[in-house]
Amino acid sequence: MLLRTTLAAAAAVAALLAPAAVPAAARADSGGAIPALTDDRGRVLTLRGWNVEDKAHRGEQALSAITEKHFRDMRARGFNFARLLVFWDDLEPRRGQYSRAYLAKIERILDWAEKHDVHVLIDAHQDVFGPAFGHRGVPEWATRTDGLPFTPHPDDWFSEYFEPAVQRAFTHLYADADLRRAQADMWRVLAARFGDHPAVLGYDLINEPMGELREGEDLPTAARRIEREQLTPMYDRLADAVRTVDRDSWVFVEPTPIVGEGVPTGLRRIDDPKVVYAPHFYNTAMEAGADYDPAAGWIEAYEAAVTVYPKEHRVPVVVGEWGPLNNSLPNMGRFYEDAMASLGRYGSGWAGYVWCYGGGYCAVDGEGRFRTNKERTAQPYAEAVAGTVRTSAYDAGAGVYRLEYTAARRGGAATELSLPPSATGWRVRVEGRAWTRTENVPAGQARRVTVHAVPGAAVKVTVEPVRHG
Repeated sequence: MLLRTTLAAAAAVAALLAPAAVPAAARADSGGAIPALTDDRGRVLTLRGWNVEDKAHRGEQALSAITEKHFRDMRARGFNFARLLVFWDDLEPRRGQYSRAYLAKIERILDWAEKHDVHVLIDAHQDVFGPAFGHRGVPEWATRTDGLPFTPHPDDWFSEYFEPAVQRAFTHLYADADLRRAQADMWRVLAARFGDHPAVLGYDLINEPMGELREGEDLPTAARRIEREQLTPMYDRLADAVRTVDRDSWVFVEPTPIVGEGVPTGLRRIDDPKVVYAPHFYNTAMEAGADYDPAAGWIEAYEAAVTVYPKEHRVPVVVGEWGPLNNSLPNMGRFYEDAMASLGRYGSGWAGYVWCYGGGYCAVDGEGRFRTNKERTAQPYAEAVAGTVRTSAYDAGAGVYRLEYTAARRGGAATELSLPPSATGWRVRVEGRAWTRTENVPAGQARRVTVHAVPGAAVKVTVEPVRHG
């Protein structure tokens, strides 16, 4: 899940980083260096949403904390994307025995997402490998430690990744032929069952993978080696497994979490035509409770690092997790403005952590109200653009969203806008050979606006708040 402060790891990363000029990031559109995510009609997609999870329940109660309300409420706020956490230990509690009940529960959740028009990314989630170490993810029967020690760190759980037993378990997962087959078989089961489900956009093949450090190796060097030598072939294997049953969905690949400290990934090209690069966006100091420091240049360093791989390998970017724990510190409003602007410069979307009702990382409180500064994530945006995007940007200061695109030469598909609930309402202005249509929704819910254009037309769309008086 999240990158907690780990003193040894943070020190190694900090030693690696040095001030440098940050190049302008490529835009996530067809005219930039980073390609855009597209749907089955060729429209340019923008994903805005949240992780959806239930880590507390297992067995018969697995996924019971996720309800239709999650998807109804997200869509009502204008969000169109959910990263759904599923756990291998629940799916296959014994080798070769897959839980039909668990699969049925996943399908029920996907049905809710489809009903509310939310795209879903199925995420094979792990934290500190799995249940053998008190967390969730890889089953105990697939955990091999060679008898190496493990000491829990309840106050700094991320540091458990550096325990010898956990590191050796990752090595076996990557290296042992039978575990490789088991992981591939697990993905064949998921993709065969859900590949045709209308809500499914793709598969996140493993959450925040880690590995074993070698003697004398610092963390950034180890991360790049693990990504290059172990994660790249694993992703090739798992993508091949998915493609035996699903030719159309996107496969999402993550680097290690060390990318969050501005370290470019060592991943190599994944041999698949529909790959999405899916890093996470966390800062160790903020995870430990520090306020955002705009002068530190963390967001700029992250953006420079995270755009290297998709530029080189021509794949879209979707940030799979982001969002600090303490959102009420003095500079957190500025953080959300800077982060949203940065994500919009290079990414096809993001999933915040996490859509739940309460405290901690929850997006909303028990009454369904945005928690402090989380409301800044709800902005007007183009969910799908039927054509070539020229510009797409939100001016947070003015509250104005602007989209310019050239409509597709082949007609039929429409551009879709999402406008979050607003106390004053929104005014939509369209220039060019195009016209709009707005759906009727109850007060307090996001509006959906479709733009229909003459094929090949140059279209400009401006969305601005209605100003009274």
